[in-house]
Amino acid sequence: MNLYAHFSDRIAAALARLMADGVLPADTDISVVTVEPPRDAAHGDLATNAAMVLAKKAGMTPRDLAEKLSAILEQDDNIEDVQIAGPGFINIRLSKDFWPQIIISVLKGDGDFGRSELGAGEKVNVEYVSVNPTGPLHVGHGRGAVFGDALTTLLKFTGFDVTSEYYVNDAGAQVDVLARSAYLRYREALGEDIGEIPEGGYPGDYLKPIGAELVKIHGETLLDQGESQWLPVVRDYTMHAMLTGIKEDLASLNIHQEVFFSERSLIEGASDRVAQTIDALREKGLIYEGRLPPPKGKLPDDWEDREQTLFRATQFGDDVDRALVKSDGTYTYFASDMAYHDDKFKRGFKTMIDVWGADHGGYVKRMKAAVKALTDGKGELDVKICQLVRLFRGGEPVKMSKRSGEFVTLKEVVDEVGSGPVRFMMLYRKNDAPLDFDFIKATEKSRDNPVFYVQYAHARAHSVYRNTLEVFPDLVHDSLDVEKLKLSLLNSEEELAIIKRISQFPRLIEASALAHEPHRIAFYLYELAGDFHSLWNRGKELPQLRFINAADRDLTEARIALVSATAGILATGLGILGVQPIREMR
Repeated sequence: MNLYAHFSDRIAAALARLMADGVLPADTDISVVTVEPPRDAAHGDLATNAAMVLAKKAGMTPRDLAEKLSAILEQDDNIEDVQIAGPGFINIRLSKDFWPQIIISVLKGDGDFGRSELGAGEKVNVEYVSVNPTGPLHVGHGRGAVFGDALTTLLKFTGFDVTSEYYVNDAGAQVDVLARSAYLRYREALGEDIGEIPEGGYPGDYLKPIGAELVKIHGETLLDQGESQWLPVVRDYTMHAMLTGIKEDLASLNIHQEVFFSERSLIEGASDRVAQTIDALREKGLIYEGRLPPPKGKLPDDWEDREQTLFRATQFGDDVDRALVKSDGTYTYFASDMAYHDDKFKRGFKTMIDVWGADHGGYVKRMKAAVKALTDGKGELDVKICQLVRLFRGGEPVKMSKRSGEFVTLKEVVDEVGSGPVRFMMLYRKNDAPLDFDFIKATEKSRDNPVFYVQYAHARAHSVYRNTLEVFPDLVHDSLDVEKLKLSLLNSEEELAIIKRISQFPRLIEASALAHEPHRIAFYLYELAGDFHSLWNRGKELPQLRFINAADRDLTEARIALVSATAGILATGLGILGVQPIREMR
């Protein structure tokens, strides 16, 4: 049950009565009416703007219309009180008799409470990670990976048809630099002293195993070949090995993308799709030959004052027009990215979500401009920037990894902390805010560690089930006859607080999906866990609030149902975030 949708229907029915009575015109559009939480929880459980937005249609003041609408709503058995606030907002307080319906809905939902058809099967492409496969993933890549994977799951949970994708940058000069670095490791594996890896190459130890494998496969034969012969061989093997390693690193976080799209496929084969994309834009009058003004400030080393092929990006909100072909005749990264997003749109994805690292913020405007131009405004690109992750150990910065030569690898973090804590901590901060990740904090058992705090609440719920069986051996939490439970016994302030928090879950899920912000779920779970821990602690102080009452089976059953509903929401939320809920803390 979505509490707000449920009462939106009831308010719509009340408005229909006002239309039938002639208070409102029969053709009144009520789609502008909202039902949401009041700004101050002390004012009630629900608030609606109905009188404010429909008063003009009725030819009345908002407050007068609010009084007529309130008179109808007060007849609802599930509504305890209706108050008109200010010029005409209506605050509604629900009766205690209503709240058990939330528990029933959760228990009957069997993990589907909060699931919706909001997306109505709309196709969405979520592209994330997409780093050059020239080295192992670092912890910053991991943040984008976790965010993209959680967002994919969230959108699927709300009825969208989602495809998760990795864009493999397997074309361009950097891939050749990687191959040359791997070739040096190949020579080293044959016993040669190669000295230091040249500046601009890839010095990390991760290429040593690849060099050794090349020896096993090719022996010394590559030594007798010129670069034009050995380079494609070494490049293809190295790219395959690096991508395999990346997939393994992602799998350690239980991330398995559905599509790995090759950049090279855009320019190799029967057709050059980058050229086709440029030609299509040329037909629209959006390509021209011209010169770009020098960028403000210090000129970059690769800036050239020459006539070149340009895309009219400024017509679509960008700051300057963009170059598509380099002086050597190869395409710019932007040209390939345009063709790639054009391919996404042609595969049926009108909604595209790209998850990028912090260093790509300046690239957003041009890609949004490109999507607008390529799709004639029919496609929508939402770029989510994941800011930097700073690693600490007990407050002290963590040094770089020897294996990578430059950074701490994602695998090292997952191996030490575990997949669940890494995922939750990555999501317990809005994606566009920097994240400080402390190895000690992520594993300590305290309220300051949010993943522990949430997992502990779930584990505590399961400890209640075990303890219940010692008093009532036949009272099994997942075999309760929901319809026969006396849930009206759940009437303490603390119990109602949990039920009301649970009732927020469906709305939270839909709002998170629409905003493309899975971190909201992590925040919510922490708050729900706090409510549950609070009730647990109150039971220590006040015996009448304890979950198990040996003298009152009906009350115990009702409270076990509440515990089960809470644990169910925690498990569902953690599942969307990709974190396995724990049943027992060890």
